[in-house]
Order: sequence, then structure tokens, then C-alpha cells
Amino acid sequence: MTFTIIMILCIAIVLGIAGAFWAAISKGYDYKHTIDPHPEDLAESDNKKPDR
Repeated sequence: MTFTIIMILCIAIVLGIAGAFWAAISKGYDYKHTIDPHPEDLAESDNKKPDR
């Protein structure tokens, strides 16, 4: 009887931890990552603009 309760408790803990990992990974994949433009690309685009 005690062994069964301990096994059920251990399985519940493992499933809870697996669920927490799944939630964190899903949230990470849903995050919109942005990249700042490279400074050299900005300088080149500024040089290409026509002067007025």
C-alpha cells in the first residue's frame, strides 16, 4: 500500500516537472525574437540616400 502511494506520488511529480518544461519550451518558441540592424548596414544605407 505504501509503495503504491509513493510510486503514484513520484509519477505525479515527474509529470508535473515534464509539464513545466513543456510550458517553458512552448513559451520560448512563441516569443517573437527581433534582431537589431548591424551598424555597418545602417552606415551603408545612410551613404546611399540622395543628398538634397
